[in-house]
Amino acid sequence: MFQLARTENNCGGNMHACLDLGSNSFHLLIGEWEDGRIQIIERLSEKVQLGENVRASGKISPRAFQRGLNCLQRFKLLMKQYPLEKYWALGTNTLRVASNAEDFIQASRTLGIYISPISGAQEGVLIYAGVISALPESNIHRLIIDIGGGSTEVIVGRGHTRLLTESLAIGSVAWRDRFFSDDGYTQAELLLQMESAAVEARAVFAAIAAGVNSARWNKAYGSSGTVKLLAAICQEHGYGKGQIQLQALYDLKHVMAECIATGQDLPGLKERRRDLLLAGWSIMVGLMESFQVDKLRFSATALREGMLDFMVHRGKTMQALDENDLPDVSFAKG
Repeated sequence: MFQLARTENNCGGNMHACLDLGSNSFHLLIGEWEDGRIQIIERLSEKVQLGENVRASGKISPRAFQRGLNCLQRFKLLMKQYPLEKYWALGTNTLRVASNAEDFIQASRTLGIYISPISGAQEGVLIYAGVISALPESNIHRLIIDIGGGSTEVIVGRGHTRLLTESLAIGSVAWRDRFFSDDGYTQAELLLQMESAAVEARAVFAAIAAGVNSARWNKAYGSSGTVKLLAAICQEHGYGKGQIQLQALYDLKHVMAECIATGQDLPGLKERRRDLLLAGWSIMVGLMESFQVDKLRFSATALREGMLDFMVHRGKTMQALDENDLPDVSFAKG
């Protein structure tokens, strides 16, 4: 059962916090419901990589475990600075699959952070709600994808109605650990690894490609750090603002491989995401080829905005949710 936890302030106001605890990054979003609109008060993201090597070992490593707790402690200190009524902390892929996920959840509870793990389908529901919250009302069919550290969510919907919701075990951290974990690759070797990783990604997405393509979507949107990263690089190289073109990824393949092989700078690439660049490229190419996507637009809103909308305006968000998608919400004690 999900837990919307009351904060120590317990002021009964309209300010809420969302904690999106992903396999690569932890995110904190604080917002306030005012005059019929959500005002974003604070955003904070930290690269925790809780899912580092989980694919191979099956569990959260001691170092990643501690990084996660340290981040939550910093989040809690920031949350104390605001008169929050309640918060919602959700754990995604790593906290679904790691054998010691419950240990992390219990350790977080000792810090005063109550985490609810969610299924991939439930994650997709909230991602869809978050993305469409920033889009104009429309009856067109939209394809929405979110490439996380450990999983990728794929949703097709029309307005507040979802037509397809899927979650696949493929993500930037998992693909990095599988294909790009070794140092010292030459550019030629990296190009071969990129092609192998893209082929494997195509195979994963092929399992749902028929359903996605039969939904007859008109526009494609992508959220998450991987999409933001690739869109920024494409923009810096003259391929349009806030979008990813499949042809651009083909054109930039050698440039990206050279960047990683030589340690050179690459316009649009932030240093903290350098290790995920080639994994992200491979997953995106595999996805776009499988779903026949020529162009995908970046969405700045995603899971945490969907969470916030659910918290402060549940009636609206519930139009995008089925009652069976999410368990009843209960308030945590203590």
